[in-house]
Amino acid sequence: MAATSHAHTRATDRPQATLPRVVAAEWDKLTSLPATGWLALATVAASAASAWALGLFARPDDGASGAPVAVAGYVLAQLGFLVLGATTGAGEFRTGTARVTFVAVPRRIPVLVAQLVVTTAVALLTAVVALVASLAATAGQRAALGLVLDVADPETVRLLAGFVLYQTGVALVGLGLGALLRRPDAALVAGVVLVVVLDHLLATNPGRVADTARALLPGGGARLLQGDERLAALDATTLGPHVGPWAAGLVLAAWAVVLLVAAGIRLHRRDVT
Repeated sequence: MAATSHAHTRATDRPQATLPRVVAAEWDKLTSLPATGWLALATVAASAASAWALGLFARPDDGASGAPVAVAGYVLAQLGFLVLGATTGAGEFRTGTARVTFVAVPRRIPVLVAQLVVTTAVALLTAVVALVASLAATAGQRAALGLVLDVADPETVRLLAGFVLYQTGVALVGLGLGALLRRPDAALVAGVVLVVVLDHLLATNPGRVADTARALLPGGGARLLQGDERLAALDATTLGPHVGPWAAGLVLAAWAVVLLVAAGIRLHRRDVT
């Protein structure tokens, strides 16, 4: 009787796996890995370097917005955000430590929610730093070309905020794929195909069906990073729906939600393998 009471006391004294504790644990896991820091650094460098390289082809235009030049590095940088999400979602399944994690958190779903929180935080921070680095890298080019960066201009605000939001959304798509497929390599390949390859393939075969499909792909969220003139030119040639930039961002968000829900369903119903 005394032994039973003692065991019960030890069980009740054990710290419960509350969501804040799980978030803290997932934050420690992600930020304690050297690879996370190197990935963030490489992503920032890729964004700034590619923005600068593409800025070499910009044309002088006094008074025009310089924001498109500053955010042009998103194309290469998005690969880093996909890697961040995919490895966060699938990393423990690859190493086999997922079993230990879900013994500590039997309900499982809080782990996925915690990964969502920490991935969002890291992606937001990395995207902001990448944006600042890109602005600094292209400052001389913008000044020489007469391109201004007016933070009171709605288009400029959309492009700068859109860079951060788009990259964060891409990271969450990667997280959903990683948690669903449970293999970082498979999740990364699927993410690249879904976000980049399909969009380019459909662009080479324009038509009502292809253009509609492009508008519904997560890569369509990149419309957040297109200037007003560029969007008008795209809408003039497409046979699909004219999706506004913020609506395109919501399409990207919907993809992330659907993938994360699917991952949550698999996590809840299937074995951890």
